[in-house]
Amino acid sequence: MSEYQSFAVFGNPIAHSKSPRIHTLFAEQSGILLNYERLQAPVDEFELYLHAYFQSGAAGANITAPFKERACVVVDSLSPRAAEACAVNVVKKMADGTLFGDNTDGIGLLSDLQQNGLIQPGDRVLLVGAGGAARGVIQPLLAYGCSLIVTNRTLDKAEMLASHFSEQGNIRALPQSSLTSEMFDLIINATSSGVYGNIPDLPPSLINAHVRCYDMFYLPEPTPFLQWCTQQGADKCVDGLGMLVWQAAHAFNLWHGVMPQTEPVIRQLKLEFMS
Repeated sequence: MSEYQSFAVFGNPIAHSKSPRIHTLFAEQSGILLNYERLQAPVDEFELYLHAYFQSGAAGANITAPFKERACVVVDSLSPRAAEACAVNVVKKMADGTLFGDNTDGIGLLSDLQQNGLIQPGDRVLLVGAGGAARGVIQPLLAYGCSLIVTNRTLDKAEMLASHFSEQGNIRALPQSSLTSEMFDLIINATSSGVYGNIPDLPPSLINAHVRCYDMFYLPEPTPFLQWCTQQGADKCVDGLGMLVWQAAHAFNLWHGVMPQTEPVIRQLKLEFMS
């Protein structure tokens, strides 16, 4: 590829996004020329901003909160996983000028879980949260052969998710108050509690040395949820930085037809986090 192509991540707020750094590192690995920027779209004008961006000649975009669901309506076609999740986190401008929307959050999570030895087919998984982050990862987990329990502070939302994905595999909803007697192989925190320094209201009896714990949130230090899991005796705790890099890698592959190496990028981001 001999000329630069333009890419961006859309969100509000967006200044914190590490996507430009990640895609720059991928491009350096691959010898691909690109410009990648952060764009903060006004909450009430996202659709106009995205259309204008692609009309200016851009090749692709990532979409983050709070626009993933709205991006479904902007694009001309959806991948099956984006349609199932009702959320888009990557858009590609096709050769005919139409916009194609995909969702790489679920496959990004699954890739990171596999790389860290946290998941096996047949695992019993507790998914904590019923918002967009949870919705985007359910189908790949079910397709991998896991059985899922979804729990949420508001049970109605968990029940709606379980119902939506009921034909995809073994999934059901339970209230947090009914988890005391349950046992899981893997617990995934898909809530935004860590943003506020909080943890989900889960029974401590869920956690032991054999339960693998994953937080889709990430910080330079262990997240509040992972600190709590460690205090309860969990041995294997991983945050969501790897998921961020993996979902970006799958987006990069969609745009360029090249699957980048994730491990050196994850290492580099961890080093930069600590500096």
